Amino acid sequence: MPRPPLSIEWIGDVDGFVRMIDQTRLPGELLFVDCRDVETVWEAIRSLRVRGAPAIGVAAAMGLVVGMQKHVNASSLEFSQRLQEVAEYLIKSRPTAVNLAWAIRRMIRLIDASQSPRTIINVLWNEAVAIRDEDAAMCRAMGRAGAELISSGDGILTHCNTGGLATAEFGTALAVLFSAADQGKRIHVFADETRPLLQGARLTMWELQQQGVPATLICDNMAGQVMKEGRIQKVFVGADRITANGDAANKIGTYSVAVLAKYHKIPFYVVAPSSTFDLALATGTSIPIEQRDPREITHGFGKSTAPAGTAVYNPAFDVTPAELIAGIVIERGIISPVNEANIRALVSACRAGC
Repeated sequence: MPRPPLSIEWIGDVDGFVRMIDQTRLPGELLFVDCRDVETVWEAIRSLRVRGAPAIGVAAAMGLVVGMQKHVNASSLEFSQRLQEVAEYLIKSRPTAVNLAWAIRRMIRLIDASQSPRTIINVLWNEAVAIRDEDAAMCRAMGRAGAELISSGDGILTHCNTGGLATAEFGTALAVLFSAADQGKRIHVFADETRPLLQGARLTMWELQQQGVPATLICDNMAGQVMKEGRIQKVFVGADRITANGDAANKIGTYSVAVLAKYHKIPFYVVAPSSTFDLALATGTSIPIEQRDPREITHGFGKSTAPAGTAVYNPAFDVTPAELIAGIVIERGIISPVNEANIRALVSACRAGC
């Protein structure tokens, strides 16, 4: 199958820059943003030019490098102070997706204060590229593992966007569908439009068309009816953070889909790399939920759709409890049943060397 352009990549060597697809312009235009300073990376993350937990992690890692390039001749103390500032600045760009902070902390742990600023920047750059390459490999591994759950003839519902646009290359939940299609399995995807920013309509449908996978777009509030009609056999979604007990935060509306799937006896699967697990959090009640601009609802894509002064509640994510999840697909296999013991065993194995 042909592959669409990479969502994010590093251009050049250690003195290069970050190039990413501006996802706010899809599907109408395929435009790229070149990020040569940390402020541009921060804005791209915050404004959803780049989005999806794995892709945000890669962007943050690369952003740390571009944020330090101009300080190569600083004193060790000045360099160390600036590095801490840049790291904290990037971590605050979006709070829910754990991959972002995970990537930054992974980079920081490698630093030897006795090394020169130039040496440290080289270390950071090599690690950022490694994070990108590892994510691409994990996506393909998740795709292969999850495809075993799919039978030819399945109708599959997905919510938000979980393809190459949300990762370094191949996707999480969509990687499973792409792998199944590559294996010759006959599937049909139903994509929720995913309000209020329509990532399902704008991005998932674009990726499915790029890959030639048969798909139908539905409004979010149609999912229950489509399940009732027997068109859906399985649900696959991604995640932005998964806690030790298996509670999974994902794009707002995912919890509703999981409840509907449970009622209709349809297995609901989450697909995420081991880097998306936050084993320090016991349950999903501790996950910070990002609140977005009310204008995303009252002025969708610039057009007023609600009376002036309307009160708005706009959480970007919700949390699906573990008891609604049939299995979690990670790069080493499938966690099922979803419980803390199984999660810790497989995630720890992955982090020790998948």
